[in-house]
Amino acid sequence: MPKVVVTGSCGLIGSEVSRFFAREGFQIHGIDDNHRVVFFGPEGDTSWVIERLRQEMPDYRHASLDIRDREGVLALFDEVRPDLIIHTAAQPSHDRAAAIPFLDFEVNALGTLHLLEAARRSCSESPFIHMSTNKVYGDRPNGIALQELATRFDCADPAWHISKSLPRIFGEIAASWMDRRVTA
Repeated sequence: MPKVVVTGSCGLIGSEVSRFFAREGFQIHGIDDNHRVVFFGPEGDTSWVIERLRQEMPDYRHASLDIRDREGVLALFDEVRPDLIIHTAAQPSHDRAAAIPFLDFEVNALGTLHLLEAARRSCSESPFIHMSTNKVYGDRPNGIALQELATRFDCADPAWHISKSLPRIFGEIAASWMDRRVTA
């Protein structure tokens, strides 16, 4: 049975991703330490979702792990060796980010770095999917024209295409992106 690690497994996106991949025959290893309580107070509590996931997926395995805990993340990936990683854990609120800039950075950037390093060390061939909401990206991506290919969607407009030679042309892409943002 293939294994998937889903970070933020008790959030809206993470819980739906967990359900989807469980139906597809994956063993789900959820990571969620209910940090939404820290971000949003008692009304952000998602601890009840763990029980629901366990009821819906008897094989669901949960780790109450803070993704900022590098050693914990490394150990979990060493143990599980997932076939797929789906990262949905985040501090999603721009308003909260202004009030908690260091915590926001540690969760969103440092936590993601810990997950990427754990994947590199333990399961470097496993796909790593980073998902988020429009709270992070804003509405701008909704205006990007897509074309459906046999196995994925791709940008229909070549100006939005990210080349395999990204390291060489990153500056050009970044400049193009900034020009689009300024003129939008």
